Amino acid sequence: MKAIRLAAVAVMLLFACVANVAIAAEELTGEEKGWLAKSSRSEENGWIRVKIGGAPFERGFQHGYLLAAEFKDAWRVYDAMTLQTTGLDLAFFVTKAADMHRSKIPVEQLDEMRGIAAGFTKAGVPTTLDQIIGWNAWMEMTGYWWPTVAGQYKNAAPGAVGMNKAKSHCSAFIATGSATADGKIVIGHESFTEFWNGQYFNVIVDITPDKGYRMVMQTSPGWIGSMTDFWVTGGGLVVVETTLVGFVGYDTSKVPEYVRARTASQYASSIDEWVKLVEAQNNGGYANAWLIGDIKSNQIAKYEQGLIYQNLEKKKDGWFFGANVPDDPRIRNLESSDVGYNDIRQQTGARRMRWPQLLSQHEGRIDAAIGQAMLGDTFDVYLMRIEPSSRTISSHYDTDPQPYVSDPNAVWNVPYYPAGSVDGKVTTADAARSMSMWGRFGRADGLAFDADEFLRIHPQWNWQQGYLKSRPSEPWTYFDGAK
Repeated sequence: MKAIRLAAVAVMLLFACVANVAIAAEELTGEEKGWLAKSSRSEENGWIRVKIGGAPFERGFQHGYLLAAEFKDAWRVYDAMTLQTTGLDLAFFVTKAADMHRSKIPVEQLDEMRGIAAGFTKAGVPTTLDQIIGWNAWMEMTGYWWPTVAGQYKNAAPGAVGMNKAKSHCSAFIATGSATADGKIVIGHESFTEFWNGQYFNVIVDITPDKGYRMVMQTSPGWIGSMTDFWVTGGGLVVVETTLVGFVGYDTSKVPEYVRARTASQYASSIDEWVKLVEAQNNGGYANAWLIGDIKSNQIAKYEQGLIYQNLEKKKDGWFFGANVPDDPRIRNLESSDVGYNDIRQQTGARRMRWPQLLSQHEGRIDAAIGQAMLGDTFDVYLMRIEPSSRTISSHYDTDPQPYVSDPNAVWNVPYYPAGSVDGKVTTADAARSMSMWGRFGRADGLAFDADEFLRIHPQWNWQQGYLKSRPSEPWTYFDGAK
């Protein structure tokens, strides 16, 4: 790994002004200064790019120290919003996750988590290992474990309106062979989520571990996995996912998704190896349809991973897409509910219709630029016109009055929900060979989000005041992995 461009003192000064968060950093030891001298942090067009490496605790310390200010603010927001959206505070889920997951996390990953906690603490944000475990587990604890036990904590039947459900968090494609301009793999992904948590998905972490393969991933401060998910690996793989909407099922005796996805991305060098590792002790948490490409063989795959049922398809010519709705009828009918598979009024059904239209339209010409344009598509197949809405590839839940959706139990079907597309990422086989990628922070179509104006027009969401941030329009940015 290249040496850091910033001296340790400069790094400490940087944290005093990042996000206007006051942090009283402790004095670094000589060893810690040496670790930081091998890491780096830079910022561009809304993104924070961090390079870390070495043994687990060392790289974790680098991660934590370099992203402490962002973690402090994210924890503040998640703490308030978790209470607002579940009725229980973040500490409740942290305690449950630490008790449930600690014994299932490999020693290597636990050591990296300890390093992250130590880095945060040394930078002036006191943090424990249990907090880092709970932080990494937040998505599956609130969206997958919680629905299975919520009936024990409140007077509402399982599945009642208002209960947290597995939502549709991403949209993605992968293409190869005759579908692309150069016959090689092109892959793209954008995250869909509530804006209050998506505003922290602006971290690109480049990890060179002492064991396994180098990884470049989009993530949030404090996560050991991508979780969004966008991975480029030194094993020659590119990996993204889209969540399976309405998925129900969680096995507390098995291994969480953030552990399995990180292990697979760090150690696999083929699609089959990656699938084997991500399936090992699958607990059903954060159930996804994974799109995987092997740039060495030019093969692509779609792996739908339920708790009980799984389905793997592979090809060397053509494309796959992810729109959050399971293709496998077993997962769709037996492990999920309200998927919107045939309903183009819903965002899943609409994107299931739109993705093949786009991919067919550009077949034979798909490259990074076309991939970026497809992720920014705002054609509504229900209204049959260009109009950003909940149904478009680049989703705009916040602008949609939802007059056409009649099912109150379906996810996201709330008028003017402050959520939707929060980013876009693309890479190609040639770019991935040098661990490079393109990213756009903010909506994939580039439209800015003004939080104050949104809350003024839609005061029903004013409980997010002070937590919801504006995101300006940002350009696509190339991250050169060789630099």
